[in-house]
Amino acid sequence: MAGAAFDEMNGSGSGTDGVRPPYEALSAWLKQQPPEFFNTRRSQAELFFRRIGITFAVYGENETSERLIPFDIIPRLLTKAEWSFLERGLKQRVAALNAFLKDIYGPQECIRAGIIPADLVYRNPHYRLEVKDIPIPHDIYVHVAGIDIVRVGPNEFYVLEDNARTPSGVSYMLENREVMMRLFPELFARHHVAPVENYPDALLATLRSVAPESVARDPVVALLTPGRYNSAFYEHSFLADKLGVELVEASDLFVKDERVYMRTTQGPTRVDVIYRRIDDDFLDPLVFRPDSILGVPGIMGAYRAGNVTLANAVGTGISDDKAVYTYMPEIVRFFTGEDAILKNVPTWRCREPEALSHVLAHLSELVVKEVNGSGGYGMLVGPHASKRELDEFTRKLKHNPENFIAQPTLSLSTCPTFVASGVAPRHVDLRPFVLSGADEIRIVPGGLTRVALKEGSLVVNSSQGGGTKDTWVLDG
Repeated sequence: MAGAAFDEMNGSGSGTDGVRPPYEALSAWLKQQPPEFFNTRRSQAELFFRRIGITFAVYGENETSERLIPFDIIPRLLTKAEWSFLERGLKQRVAALNAFLKDIYGPQECIRAGIIPADLVYRNPHYRLEVKDIPIPHDIYVHVAGIDIVRVGPNEFYVLEDNARTPSGVSYMLENREVMMRLFPELFARHHVAPVENYPDALLATLRSVAPESVARDPVVALLTPGRYNSAFYEHSFLADKLGVELVEASDLFVKDERVYMRTTQGPTRVDVIYRRIDDDFLDPLVFRPDSILGVPGIMGAYRAGNVTLANAVGTGISDDKAVYTYMPEIVRFFTGEDAILKNVPTWRCREPEALSHVLAHLSELVVKEVNGSGGYGMLVGPHASKRELDEFTRKLKHNPENFIAQPTLSLSTCPTFVASGVAPRHVDLRPFVLSGADEIRIVPGGLTRVALKEGSLVVNSSQGGGTKDTWVLDG
């Protein structure tokens, strides 16, 4: 999969093939603008983000705890046909994820059928015996999924990761669109762009649809946050405001008679659905970590009794595991009876001796990831690694091979990006957000495009210096 990256505006390789049809209007517009135009617009965009306070926290850094995620003012374009293909694949994959989670917390037929090794489930730190065989409202575990997609060719898309615990980034998708519409109305006039601003309505409809079946009134929804010191707190407050629901912390909730209540100025109000942005470990100090001050004592009792829906469900973290990811083609086939529309990136499971030998022999050519890693941390990009880093990962792999998977160095597609030197191609990925309700699976067209701003870099994570772009699905 290595080689010249696919340029989404100009075509393959060096960009000498001419402009691809979906980018023709954008390319012409870019050529019409004077250099200072982009600098001015970028400054205006940064000012907008600073005023609304859209930041993320960087843990473990002394110089600052809050940063703006760099925003690139040149949009990424996808055709309606490209999006339709992605949408079909995303719906199939998330349906399979939900069926897989229902199964491993229930009859475990996929384990008995040999689809996935039993030890990979039972020994996984995110597999929660506490919810084994308890009824989950409407059998939906992953209500909000963020599926990371990479493109390597004109019609080649791969799933890089599944994010099913508390996927973040949707606030940036929405704010990116708003700032683009403010700064570039003339560019929107040249394109028919599918809207994304209905995401909050779609999310609220999804959450309300999965309320416990015993709820006879309009379901009450709340968003549970760890608090203002969490890296994604801006997104929590943003979404609660957009949804029109209460943003609550643990101290705002209490449990009585296996029901969850919210403290309000009018007295206690029963809560039916909690969109939680707290990891399992901190959710209930009576069940998980007893030292947690972020969770609600007794909430798991209400959950087991079927009196509250937690979105996403407890135990979904196992499907984020990169070792489990390697079995997704088999999982999709087992639970849907179809081949996966969206393929996995070819992956070596270092827990298997033959794969480990291959990885150790080709370490300088591969990307190595921790199975429970995220945010671009704990990974090795072989072609860009120093000898010291390669030696360090060799030791790690030999000491604990089960903790790692390896993949080829992908030639991620590139999009035009405004950088210090002007407009230049930079590597991108895409995180669409998939909403699974009791009535349907909803996906707004597009998602969060993340961009590696450093020339040649393949790491798009904001925590590693990446930025974001607005993603336009052309509706014509």
